[in-house]
Amino acid sequence: MTYIAKPTLHHPTLTKNKVGYTRRDYEGRISTLCAGCGHDSISAAIIQACWELDIEPHRVAKLSGIGCSSKTPDYFLSASHGLNSVHGRMPSCLTGASLANRELLYLGVSGDGDSASIGLGQFAHAMRRGVPMVYIVENNGVYGLTKGQFSPTADKGSQSKKGATNIDSAVDLVSLALQLGATYVARGFSGDKAQLVPLIEGALRHGGAAFIDVISPCVAFNNHTGSTRSYDHVREHNAALNRIDFIDLAAEQKAEPAPGEVVELTQSDGSLLRLRKLREEHDPTSRLAAMTTIQTLQQEGELPTGLLFVDPAARNLHQQMKLPAGALNRLGEAELCPGAAQLERINQALR
Repeated sequence: MTYIAKPTLHHPTLTKNKVGYTRRDYEGRISTLCAGCGHDSISAAIIQACWELDIEPHRVAKLSGIGCSSKTPDYFLSASHGLNSVHGRMPSCLTGASLANRELLYLGVSGDGDSASIGLGQFAHAMRRGVPMVYIVENNGVYGLTKGQFSPTADKGSQSKKGATNIDSAVDLVSLALQLGATYVARGFSGDKAQLVPLIEGALRHGGAAFIDVISPCVAFNNHTGSTRSYDHVREHNAALNRIDFIDLAAEQKAEPAPGEVVELTQSDGSLLRLRKLREEHDPTSRLAAMTTIQTLQQEGELPTGLLFVDPAARNLHQQMKLPAGALNRLGEAELCPGAAQLERINQALR
């Protein structure tokens, strides 16, 4: 079971937004992720952003793939449309849904393994085609559901919980999104809600291909030699009829640095994560400036957070394909079948 149902009763004095909903109306099931998981903070930020923007829950379609992150859409916006696709195929499912009904607001939630490995090709085409969506990657650098192997976004040289060293170069989804033509690109930190909520609100308002990479450290894998709660220790002392894994949890990490300030977070495996909030003078309308900033800070071992790039005049997939204003699934036979003469003109244009 991946969820626990919440009570349906709401306190009558809860504050309502302009469309008559309380914040509770934007929540979902009770999360069964590890206690302190940053993914739950991302869900809370999505809930807050949708409530503050007065978005009606039934106007949202949320889609995901496979992984810890892809379970999270069950934990927010319970009254919205939802689809949990197969591993790495969320973007194509979302593209098809968007083409059929452009009147919904599409939110794609994925993970670093789901989008940077098996789904990398689908991620690339969703960005370059300008699919109107908010694409959120909950990035922890590990495969959390399969006990913490390196994901493609893990930094080269980083250590696993068992002491292995990652010898592969990291896939930087933010840089890829910029190169592929995404028109809203940002990076956030799950522990900095004051920054993350406005980033999500901006993406929801954007209307084009909006991508947010959210650094969300995995708190579960502090397995180490000498721990009485490590996997090896539990297995060696397990006299039960079945084999169980005990995960010693850590507290969720939170920080709200000032613009231009760097925050250093020691991870459960002993590695150091350095996040730098963008300076106020950063120009988010320059794609080149965004890419330069990313590369410069990466050389210093830092990850920039904030709104990296936005194109105020972005054109999305519907505009580029010159699709009608209404949803395709509402068109009648007359619009979908224009007749033999029009079909012949289309065929002639393709010769």
